[in-house]
Amino acid sequence: MNDTDRQHRPEESQRFLVINPNTNANVTGSIREMLRSLVPPGVIAEAVNPGAGPYAVESERDKASATRHVLELIRERMAEGYAGYVLACFDDIAIVEARALTSAPVISLAEAGIRQAHATGGPFTVITTFEEAVATIVALCDAHGMGARCTVKATGIGVTDTAARTARAEARLHGLVERAIAEGATAIVLGSGAFAGRAGALQARYGIEVMDGFAEALDYVMRNAEAPCRA
Repeated sequence: MNDTDRQHRPEESQRFLVINPNTNANVTGSIREMLRSLVPPGVIAEAVNPGAGPYAVESERDKASATRHVLELIRERMAEGYAGYVLACFDDIAIVEARALTSAPVISLAEAGIRQAHATGGPFTVITTFEEAVATIVALCDAHGMGARCTVKATGIGVTDTAARTARAEARLHGLVERAIAEGATAIVLGSGAFAGRAGALQARYGIEVMDGFAEALDYVMRNAEAPCRA
């Protein structure tokens, strides 16, 4: 969003900051495009990423760096009056620290997606990207009391190729969706911001509820935000 956009915002609106913790502009662009179809009138959801940090968060070192830069970004932007923050990753990156910085609601795609999938009442599968993410997601499911009904699978494809929708990444994704359905999943959660905008098409193709956490996260921050703030 440029300065001209900010000058022409409505006087009264709910404004939310959606943060992609990596610096991959393609991922941020996909998130920005997808948000246009989700936000209702009177709501502004701005998608951004830190100016520095890892291009893809695929290790503990990446996570530590991303956390630091995400928190710096939130501190820089807090004065703009955002009513809530969405961390657009399937992890707990900066969640605890961000909640300590602001009284506005903060949620990750992981918490939002897992909670919504759990509410469907049956077993669900989280499909993520690289194998190293599986243990973290399993721990998040356990922490929220949902581990017994959650299965986590990885495509083995990194965030960059997943966001670019390479042939190999697409084949792995669709293969895991089909496998989850065959194994009895009643819902599928796309466990990475790199999957932004994919849920609707996959749900239509396979006839199973598919969520990526974005709609659920936005719903959470909108419901828990204070009264709309002036731009």
